[in-house]
Order: sequence, then structure tokens, then C-alpha cells
Amino acid sequence: MTARRARLASSLGAVLLAVACTNSYEIQIETPIRPKLDVGAFQRVLVAGFLAGGTEDVDGNLETTRLLRSQLRTKSELRVIDSDVLPLMDVASENRTSDGGAAPAPAPIKDQKDLEPFEHLFANVEYWKKIGEEYQQPLIVTGTVMFTPLQRNQLVQREQEVYDSFGRRRVIPVRSYQERKGFSLDGRFIFIDGRNGATLHSETFAEQVLYAANQTTPALSSYFELMDRLIPSFLSTLSSQKIKGTRILLQ
Repeated sequence: MTARRARLASSLGAVLLAVACTNSYEIQIETPIRPKLDVGAFQRVLVAGFLAGGTEDVDGNLETTRLLRSQLRTKSELRVIDSDVLPLMDVASENRTSDGGAAPAPAPIKDQKDLEPFEHLFANVEYWKKIGEEYQQPLIVTGTVMFTPLQRNQLVQREQEVYDSFGRRRVIPVRSYQERKGFSLDGRFIFIDGRNGATLHSETFAEQVLYAANQTTPALSSYFELMDRLIPSFLSTLSSQKIKGTRILLQ
């Protein structure tokens, strides 16, 4: 038994010595991600505009168009077309009237249900084909954006110090419902072929941010905070992206 223990101790010592002598190296790696949409047939991209609604503190159509154009200029090989932002809500309203539809919903658009009657515009192949001809048949980016105030009671956990009868200190988790305020950002990115007006790809998004009830955060700041979460997914639709990470190598 003593000899067996001695052999075991010797083996463990050899393993610990080998580990101690091992050098580790941290290296940076990049993993490429292929785009969701093949845009090889296009050289130009037109971020046309969006059907937008929600709070009046942020112009979802204008701000989203500006932001996506800015991102595409630096992170896409497609040439971004500079043009006036299309007033798609007005265009959709005119189409409803000309088609004999009901009168447009009263402005402003407060929620998704108010927006739905206008979404027929994205299926208007002739309209998008005409826009494509005007701008030399680019890839067209459009969609919907709803940026709305949000208020709810949320379960929040905090740490609380307590002391027992002997004066010993402990920290215990305490959960309670607190009023939180913030914003939600919901909508859809739609990619249209400017050569024929057909929809190539569509994807929905939904993000929200909540703050303490006594915290004052400008609506525009919250909008950009939420858009920052969506931009990587949007860009990965059009061009290959790289995810950076680290690996540990042992030598």
C-alpha cells in the first residue's frame, strides 16, 4: 500500500510539474460570416425610407434612413445613393385612395395596428420598379420602424445587508417589483430588387430598453442605443462580417 501511494504521489508530481512548465498563448482570431443575401448583381444601394410611427420625439423614417446610409458607406462595398428620404407614409396613403381604399388612419401612427393598413406599399411592384429605374436599378432598402414609449413593472433583484442576533453580517438577494420606463423598437427591414420591384429578403426585429423610473433619458439617445444592437444583423445581410474572439494555445 505504501509503495502504491508513493507511485501515485510521484505521478501527480510529474503532472503538476508538466503543467507548471507549460506556456500558454492567447491569440486573436476572426471568424467570417457569409451574408444572408447575395448582392453580387448590385453596385449601388438606395436606403429609400421607412413607414414609421410611435413617439413624435424621434422621426423614425429620417433617423433610420440616415443611420443605415452612414453605416453602409463605411461597412459595405455597395455605393450608397444620396437622395431625399422618400415620404412613404404619404405615398402609401395616396395608393390607398387611388385603389378605392378607406381613408388613411389619422396621424400620428401610435402602434403596429395603425401601421398595418399602409404596408401594402411593399407589395407594389410597379412603384418599386419605377424607383429602381429612377436610380439606375440599385438594391433598395426599406421597411417599417415603430419606436414607442414603454412603461411596466419589472422584477428587480438587489443585494441587502442583514445581521443576525450575534452581529454577523450577511448579504442576501431581495426581489421586488419596480416601475421601469423606456422604449421599444420594432419593425422590419425589407430588401427590394430595383430591377423588377420584387422583394428579395425581409427580416423583423424587436428590441427594448428599460430604465429606472426616476432616470431621465432622451428619446433620441434610447433610439440610437437600440439601433446599435440591430446594426450588426442588418449589415450581415448585405456583406460578410467577422466575429472577433480569442483562443488559448498551450505549448
